[in-house]
Amino acid sequence: MGLGDVLFGRKKLKGANLDRLFALSTARITLEAELGLKPDGVAAVVFKPLSAGEFMQAERDLDELLGVAAADSGSKVSRRSDSFGFQWIVLRDSDFEDLVTTTNLVSSELQARGFGGQLLAAIFRFRGGEHPVFLIYGYKTATFWPFVPTGKEQERDNAEELRLKSELEQELPIEPDLSRWLALFDAPLD
Repeated sequence: MGLGDVLFGRKKLKGANLDRLFALSTARITLEAELGLKPDGVAAVVFKPLSAGEFMQAERDLDELLGVAAADSGSKVSRRSDSFGFQWIVLRDSDFEDLVTTTNLVSSELQARGFGGQLLAAIFRFRGGEHPVFLIYGYKTATFWPFVPTGKEQERDNAEELRLKSELEQELPIEPDLSRWLALFDAPLD
């Protein structure tokens, strides 16, 4: 499939895979007990912006979706854009199970409304280490990877990320190709 096929509608982009997102709920025990990492009560779903023609209907759909997600889970839900124009649906909930469930609900609803090909990643923040730890779920690969920014501009703690990989690969489907471990610096989670 070439880019022209996608652009001219002859082929569809691969949709998001949501199946393995719930593995994070069971990995929580290892994260807390063995690694000392506690959920920080915030997560986000990031997706590519839509074309101008789809934008107006998508705006209404997203606003409706955010209202449903907040009402169903009790989570606080907001929407933001980053400096690259990507859209973020930021979720806040002190109950980790609700946070994972709401993240899945938002992802499922976006996919059901035809935006599955736009979904990029879900990101969950944890505290307890020297730096905040993020676990990122890639929708296209249905895998997780750790991301540990050091607080210095565009710098990450690769050694800690590899340690977390080895500790978590029995609990989570970890992305084996390290070149796919994309960093999400400046994720609008605050």
